[in-house]
Amino acid sequence: MGKTKHTGPMKLNKKPQPSLWAGMTPMGIGKVKPKHIRDTMKVAWENRDNARYAYRIITEGVCDGCALGVSGLYDQTLKGPHLCTTRLNVLRLNTAPAIEDKWFEDVEQLRKMDSSQLRKLGRIPYPLSRKPGERKFTRLTWDEALNRIAEKMQEIDPKQMAFYLTARGITNEVYYTAAKVARFLGTNNIDNASRICHSPSKTALKRSLGIGAASCSYKDWIGTDVLIFWGSVAANNQPVSTKYMYAAKKAGTKIIMINPYREPSMEKYWIPSIAESALFGTKMVDDVYQVNIGGDIAFMNGVMKHWFEMEEQERGSAIDHSFVKQHTKGFEQVEVHVRTLTWDEIERSSGLSRERIEEFAQLLANSKSGVFIWSMGLTQHRFATDNISQVANLAMLRGFLGREHCGVMPIRGHSGVQGSGEMGADPFVLPGGDFDPRNKERMEKLWGFPIMDWQGDTVGQSLENTHLREEHERKLKLFYTSGGNFLETMPDPDFMQQSLEKIELRVHQDIILNTSTLVDAKEEVIILPAMTRYEQPGGGTSTSTERMVYFSPEIRGPRIEEARSEWEIYIDLAGRVKPDQKKLIQFETAADIRAEIAQANPNYDGIQHLTEKGDLFQWGGAWLCEGGVCPTEDGKGQLFAIDLPENRRTEGQFFVTTRRGKQFNSMIYSEVDPFNDGERYDIFLNEEDARKLAIDEGVSVVVFNHYGQLQGRAKFEDVANGNIAVYWPEGNVLLPKGVYEKHAKIPEYNSSVIVERADIFHAKKDQKYVEKRIADLEISVN
Repeated sequence: MGKTKHTGPMKLNKKPQPSLWAGMTPMGIGKVKPKHIRDTMKVAWENRDNARYAYRIITEGVCDGCALGVSGLYDQTLKGPHLCTTRLNVLRLNTAPAIEDKWFEDVEQLRKMDSSQLRKLGRIPYPLSRKPGERKFTRLTWDEALNRIAEKMQEIDPKQMAFYLTARGITNEVYYTAAKVARFLGTNNIDNASRICHSPSKTALKRSLGIGAASCSYKDWIGTDVLIFWGSVAANNQPVSTKYMYAAKKAGTKIIMINPYREPSMEKYWIPSIAESALFGTKMVDDVYQVNIGGDIAFMNGVMKHWFEMEEQERGSAIDHSFVKQHTKGFEQVEVHVRTLTWDEIERSSGLSRERIEEFAQLLANSKSGVFIWSMGLTQHRFATDNISQVANLAMLRGFLGREHCGVMPIRGHSGVQGSGEMGADPFVLPGGDFDPRNKERMEKLWGFPIMDWQGDTVGQSLENTHLREEHERKLKLFYTSGGNFLETMPDPDFMQQSLEKIELRVHQDIILNTSTLVDAKEEVIILPAMTRYEQPGGGTSTSTERMVYFSPEIRGPRIEEARSEWEIYIDLAGRVKPDQKKLIQFETAADIRAEIAQANPNYDGIQHLTEKGDLFQWGGAWLCEGGVCPTEDGKGQLFAIDLPENRRTEGQFFVTTRRGKQFNSMIYSEVDPFNDGERYDIFLNEEDARKLAIDEGVSVVVFNHYGQLQGRAKFEDVANGNIAVYWPEGNVLLPKGVYEKHAKIPEYNSSVIVERADIFHAKKDQKYVEKRIADLEISVN
């Protein structure tokens, strides 16, 4: 069957619609909201020394911010220009001058700075080295740096080295080269930032539908009957998407948010590129369902239970039986399982009443089309794969798959990360498929060298392996990371620092310094200056959330003299480790890499033809599973009967989750959240819960559990009862280390905690008191 393509960008309905306005106050003056004009002027001022280059990046390059895929100022969804503050915030990474030499003279002065302050120092100018006990960094030549790394790689077992690639504007060419180099060097320990965020999405969609990406496109948002944002605050993390939401609202789409916290940015938003919205704002969501943290599976089981009861009571059918019979399997098992669940346990686990669940179920039943969107609110749980398979269950039961205005979409947070696993930079996959014998044999023929059979470790497992005994074959001794800051992204920061310090040689290939770069290593830390996406010779490509593969050309402008293209660094290093086999790993140009990607991943056949600004294609067509036919052995989707997760707590305990403020990944751009006026150490509490604990708004509170303590200020927000929210990464001290989802190995980013007024906690605090308070804590990772 051929793949249907969407037509070109749609025209936005610009006719004013006052019923959608957030208010009558022009530009939301006096309201808590982002100050887009002020922020744009601030960015312009920060980039004034390279203003012309900054302008060329914005108008010629593909966005290195969120993963919606804006080429220049235009995308493939709506006609007209668009520019978001996420893209503007990261602009300085590309235009900043080199760090002044004086800063490398005293590491202790650098350690007094946070990552935001380090970022403002500028870009890494040349290779650097620092050994334990040394106060200053020593400048190296590229030959010295790469030879030292190569010598260490030759000394150790390949299982004792690991690679990691972050999400900061890294191109498909770099991901692919890193994946190939890791296997060439004999290791399968390679991981990427996308897997830490969305691996359950891929795992669940593969087992449920046979696909590993969004089944639909952004255009399907506009005109669908219902658009569901599940554990996703797109207005904050993917602000360009608000323009699509606005267009959807104009087309009559109902937008629903399912989240424990009633996110202000999803309630009302002032879209700067649309005059009507910039002036009066836009009411985004039509309704909010405030589930418990971890209560989504119960909620979805409740939806299905209502559908089965509708049929039993002859009140119509919400289930598309024709689609289910023709295109799915497992229906009988799901029905039997769901019918055994009681409404009491569904309500208790989900945190929602039966009436509210039935209301949502009826909304879906009355809709002829729907798109389900989710992000880390569903993925960063120990039962995340089941979360996503439940979403797929709903889509299949309603027949919302493989056609216009329908589909499932894991919305990505960073530019190009959809391509990271598709390029093979992942311990569980190789380019074009899973890490299975058949695909492994195919890639060995293409690459011309053997690929190790053993299962690679995730980055979390690799860092934990630093604590293994010295002679263990998997004790991590060399860690090579392209970007990334594990002190600020992983649970238990103190443990992460210990892990980084235990590594013999750590290599940080990056654009800027961050706090983890300054941590000692047992033998040496080597820092390598990398080029940005826009400096990459021969240009580069990135893959958006909707599977659009965009070409971003090399953009002329100032350069950090010794910075090198990341794919070239990998190739050079590999050739030094195995000089007698270097011809097997050689690429002369970025175009050579794209030509090989087209062979390695059949979905990317077409990438070899991308050469100019604006070139793109969408792999798989407008809809995966088109016509309901899934790319599985029998062409059918698999419905799963999914149990309620063990998600208990006792009186006085809370579920805790982390949220983002004004930041891009761990890079914080403001200490104050423009959407709710929250500060970085605020603890978001439901006012009713707080009153029971005699906590007034603004007082100091301590949040604690088995893993750590966080002191902050109580802030009353519309959070579901029994749940609290804290900012990430500040709240990472409350999260468990070494707890992974069983299918996709994603870390658990939620837990159970006790909240107490700080004066009471500190007045009584001693080890016995803390142990007594948490002795009966029903931690969510049991």
